[in-house]
Amino acid sequence: MTSSVSFRITRTAEDLAQTITALSQRLVKIEQRQEVMELQLRQQLKDVNNVPDEELATLDGIETLLRETRELLESTDLNGCDAISHDQNDEDELPEAA
Repeated sequence: MTSSVSFRITRTAEDLAQTITALSQRLVKIEQRQEVMELQLRQQLKDVNNVPDEELATLDGIETLLRETRELLESTDLNGCDAISHDQNDEDELPEAA
């Protein structure tokens, strides 16, 4: 009876050792994957924060064009309002002169 108990203990210990080995291998693989993912994330964040100088210059040019266009539109709107008010004043004066 002692030998059967000893056999069971040995068998259980071997099973536990195999399980621990398998879990350790899985843990190593998971840690390696995590490392790779962290490196990829760092690289992506680095790429996002690194905008090429050429692209920045292009964006600055576009911003300047937009600002100039807005200024032109504002000045045109102001001049257009003045022209409309002058036209209305001329129309008001025409019937009186006639």
